[in-house]
Amino acid sequence: MSGFLAGKRALITGIASPRSIASGIAQAMHEQGAKLALTYAGDKLKSRVEAAAEEYDAELCLPLDVTSDEQIADLVQSLESQWGGVDILIHSIGFAPRELLKGGFLESVTRDGFAVAHDISAYSFAALGKALYPLMPESGGSMLTLTYLGAERALPGYNVMGPAKASLEASVRYMAAELGPRNIRVNGISAGPIKTLAAAGISGFRDMLSATAQAAPLGRNVEPLEVGNTAAFLCSDLASGITGEILFVDAGYHIQGMPNADLG
Repeated sequence: MSGFLAGKRALITGIASPRSIASGIAQAMHEQGAKLALTYAGDKLKSRVEAAAEEYDAELCLPLDVTSDEQIADLVQSLESQWGGVDILIHSIGFAPRELLKGGFLESVTRDGFAVAHDISAYSFAALGKALYPLMPESGGSMLTLTYLGAERALPGYNVMGPAKASLEASVRYMAAELGPRNIRVNGISAGPIKTLAAAGISGFRDMLSATAQAAPLGRNVEPLEVGNTAAFLCSDLASGITGEILFVDAGYHIQGMPNADLG
């Protein structure tokens, strides 16, 4: 298969449904010729990810609970034995207990919930990066994670996920600095709100979608495939000079100082 990712081996985490951002990334990378390995978190999601693997001709479909060092080690062993290595890591994982995404930040935050959100949403990227960079070839590789504007600005209902995503974005910079000498690039995409299973847990998410579409310069929300196409580019040799960046794919929403208004 031809395409600017032809021959690249891409591990994609985080598919939960056809509307997942990770699904859009899998579609885009498949269209650009990458060989795919998908992961699923628990038996509940296994059939959904297997369906995605069939749709996008993924060669591997592997279990991965990022809170388990043993499962991360097993994942590395499987990739090494079946592929010999990996060129691309896609980290599309985020979670906070549902009760921490309701009400105000201080009203809902707990010590345990704060730790869980950071462990799954931020530390897991560093853990996967640490485990997988030795499998990347001498010619280099690419790691990419998904973040959100709530890492920079306070947004209603996003609560503990804001600090977790801020930690994730800092991890991008530290990982990029450390892995640069190995020609491994590390970047993030800050995607606009998309109606995914993960987003369903955020209080008032429908209102967030509507407000974003009204305020964004393009006058709409973005789709998973738009994020996927950007991810495919960032993980390709076309983006060989880009590392440590957070690239917004949000129809321009983040540039606005106030909602669009007719001033005529």
